[in-house]
Amino acid sequence: MDALEAAVTVLREEGKPLHWTRIQDLALRRGYLDPFETPDVRKELLAALARGVREGRLVKVATGVYRLA
Repeated sequence: MDALEAAVTVLREEGKPLHWTRIQDLALRRGYLDPFETPDVRKELLAALARGVREGRLVKVATGVYRLA
């Protein structure tokens, strides 16, 4: 699962906007992201969240806070 899919899955499961640090924490705990496969999880996730906003899959509601579109 790539970082964007992991973020979308976490946001769908939680059903509310979340800060990117919480998305990262939940994705790691639930095994959606593997820190051994992705050397810089933070960088990968932030890039994926920005891509999700550009693609219209996510909405940035505040600094660092995202929800599903």
